[in-house]
Amino acid sequence: MKDELQLLHCFLAVANAQNFRAAADQLGVTRSAVSQAMRKLEDQLGIALVHRTTRHVRLTEAGQTLHQQISGPLAAVQVALEEVSEEGPARGLLRVAVTSIAERFLSGPLISAFAAAHPHITLDVTVTDDESDIIAGGFDAGLRLGEVIEQDMIAIPLTGPQRQVVVATPAYLSAHGTPQHPHDLLGHRCIGWRAELELAPYRWEFQENGRDFSLAVAPRVTTNDMLLMVRTALADGGITIGMEETFAPYLERGELVSVLDRYLPYFPGFYLYYPNRRNQPRKLRALVEHVKGWAPVAGSSPATKPA
Repeated sequence: MKDELQLLHCFLAVANAQNFRAAADQLGVTRSAVSQAMRKLEDQLGIALVHRTTRHVRLTEAGQTLHQQISGPLAAVQVALEEVSEEGPARGLLRVAVTSIAERFLSGPLISAFAAAHPHITLDVTVTDDESDIIAGGFDAGLRLGEVIEQDMIAIPLTGPQRQVVVATPAYLSAHGTPQHPHDLLGHRCIGWRAELELAPYRWEFQENGRDFSLAVAPRVTTNDMLLMVRTALADGGITIGMEETFAPYLERGELVSVLDRYLPYFPGFYLYYPNRRNQPRKLRALVEHVKGWAPVAGSSPATKPA
């Protein structure tokens, strides 16, 4: 029975990653071990489960059927085994998908403190702005803005309300003027963001007289890297937009200044979220409690980090 469970866990890792190397890294074994396990499972079932290429694997029809039928039950079995077998501290691999703009989670201290408090948990953080299903992606939890989290998930707040800010250096604004209305941005050198190459740049979002609207600013520089946006703005490269927490240190030092604040209201902040299951792994409960300790206390300002 143990061997069969291991083979099925290997199959799920391959199905979710669609790559033998990535599945091997997730399982902590060699690529050869994953390949051998897949062949053994296919031999036992007498049918091919994946189509193999040099770089990717794709599920066959039989593989898709097996994946749909076992992914939920096998996850429940894994949780049950962890609950009865882990009498000591929480342990295991904990995979979390985190949006690239979650500054408080990604800044370092929160993760460092968690690693120090839970030495038997391996935290695997994938920074991604893909809003696809975390369960299908093989993640234990995700971290996103509250407005994009599915309603059937359990969500734990990490921050209070957040907002975006539009920023530039004093030198840039002195040379090119300060926009007074979002539409003035169309005459400025803007630094924009897009998630993927085939997608259009992000439309900057504003609110006026209670009405939300977005603006395609036609950025002169576009990237999927927030750090590059910050560095370009700091080098007098133009006006950019992002989460207030991201720019807070530069705003405090006066290296950047915010404009158009009256058009940028607060909205629900970042949440750690995970599937609504009867039993949650101890490793996930450990992260939940850790995040609760970093959430702002009632009455604190949106940008205040708890002591």
